[in-house]
Amino acid sequence: MKSFSADNIRNVVLAGHGGSGKTALAEAMLFKCGLTDRMGNTADGSTVCDFDPEEIKRKISINASVVNAVWNDTKINIIDAPGQFDFAGGMYEGIRAAESVIITVNGKDGVCPGTLKAYRLANSAGKACMLAVTCMEVENSDFYRVFTQMKTVFGPSVCPIVVPYDKNGPVEAYINLLTMKAYNYDKKGIPTEVPMPASENRIAGLRAAMAEAVAETNEEFMDKFFSGEEFTHEELVKGIHDGVAAGTITPVVCCANDTLSGVDMLLDAVTTMLPSPNERKLEKADGEVLEYDETKPLKAVVFKTVADPFVGKISYVKVVQGKLTAKSEPVNANGGAALRFGKLVTVCGKKQDEISEVNAGDIAAVTKLDANTGDTLCDPADVRALEGIDFPKPCYFRTVKLTSGDEGKLSTAIRRLLEEDRTLEYIHNHETHERIIGGLGEMHLDVAATKLKSKFGMDVTLSAPKIAYREAISKKVTIESKYKKQSGGHGQYGHVKIEFEPCDSESLVFEEKIFGGSVPKNFFPAIEKGLLEAAEKGSIGGYPVVRVKATLIDGSYHPVDSSEMAFKTAASMAFRDCLKDAAPYLLEPLQNMTILVPDDKQGDVMSVLSKRRGSVLGMNSVGEGMTELTAEAPEAEMQDFALVLRQITQGLGEFTAEFSRYEMLPAGAEMRS
Repeated sequence: MKSFSADNIRNVVLAGHGGSGKTALAEAMLFKCGLTDRMGNTADGSTVCDFDPEEIKRKISINASVVNAVWNDTKINIIDAPGQFDFAGGMYEGIRAAESVIITVNGKDGVCPGTLKAYRLANSAGKACMLAVTCMEVENSDFYRVFTQMKTVFGPSVCPIVVPYDKNGPVEAYINLLTMKAYNYDKKGIPTEVPMPASENRIAGLRAAMAEAVAETNEEFMDKFFSGEEFTHEELVKGIHDGVAAGTITPVVCCANDTLSGVDMLLDAVTTMLPSPNERKLEKADGEVLEYDETKPLKAVVFKTVADPFVGKISYVKVVQGKLTAKSEPVNANGGAALRFGKLVTVCGKKQDEISEVNAGDIAAVTKLDANTGDTLCDPADVRALEGIDFPKPCYFRTVKLTSGDEGKLSTAIRRLLEEDRTLEYIHNHETHERIIGGLGEMHLDVAATKLKSKFGMDVTLSAPKIAYREAISKKVTIESKYKKQSGGHGQYGHVKIEFEPCDSESLVFEEKIFGGSVPKNFFPAIEKGLLEAAEKGSIGGYPVVRVKATLIDGSYHPVDSSEMAFKTAASMAFRDCLKDAAPYLLEPLQNMTILVPDDKQGDVMSVLSKRRGSVLGMNSVGEGMTELTAEAPEAEMQDFALVLRQITQGLGEFTAEFSRYEMLPAGAEMRS
């Protein structure tokens, strides 16, 4: 493939709600650019972007995939990001690598929660945005209803560029407001210019709104606008381009993916209105804004990793400075180690073509690279890290139980999955002796379990994790215990009198108040060890016993038969007797939670927390119609909260949780083992 400079590259990510036509749009763009000779579709699993077996089976995008095409002598790297909330990690990867985000909006469904999340994430990352209203060929699609929604939700920056003429129902023509020309498309997506609708006042109003948006991009245009002069085509393109690069204009185009109608004008908008890497200049190293300069020392960021047990690791990289060549030996700025890799390739879905070099601003992939997602590859002469990727934290956890496969290889297989998907988390809970995997939702973990089987031969089942309860005592008791055993010859003798009482420590506290040497000091460690071992299993559910202070106050010994083992056993017996008399009770773990919810769903979420014995500690408005709640709730009641929150908020809500402390399990509350 021809080499392109940063000025002639557009890195874009297709993001939006699930089912809004991202993968179909990528397919249409590739076909229109001549990269494919037939249009694939999601229903039969023939698209270029959705090539993973799980994607084909489920008919949804699960991973971010990279394709590229050339239009108007400009290379367009297209990253097709998943729209399902369970696989949001792919959207974060794509937005990290791209300068621009094309947010797809289904012309029938309109603005959905996934649309909002993609727009907010793009804005927070400083990316340029374009809105593409798709599926205009579908019955009941209504561009102008959706456009009104977008103006209401996203504000005055929304600027129409390509709009449909659909006065009599179905789309009769696609109108380019820049050129004020109308086009009809045949069944092969070939445009034919048709007369502009003469009496369509709405079109004139949209054209005027576009001119007003352009006028606000600089003072010269503002003066021209107020003087009543018309903008030239070149001025309109420049004004929109500058406004998009500055984040003050969000252009809107429409198209029909399946029939290719309007896709050519969308591609024109991508190449003329969206910024090149050098125009955005979002990359920094040690506070210095970097230029996409091929003559500078190499800097490239790994934004996606694929871990395959047969092919090996494939790392997708975006080159920010310098050139990455097949013979490069970069340094990992995040670890300091020198790196080597296998092949340097350009990717288009699952297709790979070996290349010799990649220029600044471009995207490629390398094989067998010992680096992780978010790492920076640097020239050894200038080792400075670029910004990584702040992925959403796992919020839904399940125990992984192996039904077939090598037990010893399970942890290794899960860690390989974690290399590929940074929104997964793996915990080996040594207290409950469970392997726990965390993700963003039920489908996310189901796909992870399927991959464990298909890629690594690990057949697993998922279930709710055990709750790590604790036990404590509520009364002060004094226990005397004597261990005496005679089995011929040398015997065993240990006698202790111990006072047990509640305390605030999260582990057993041992003290001694022995007078007169009734128990020699050399037996104190054995007594403490016996108590600690006995405290590992309580009398209610076999959970560790905490918040206990044990004070050795008396005892006796035999000069011949006493031993450390005898005193250890006597102490253990005393502890078990203590649990019978000291009114033990259960302690449950509580979590501190930070919950982000839409303003209009606060009451519903707070009601759910209350029913689950949680309490809201505070709330704070964070803007964009969202409120942050801080709360505290029992871990046992929150195991499916991720699913409930998503249902209540239609996917807009999210939360993080961390262990807070242990508190008494209230009477009547159910213990969940």
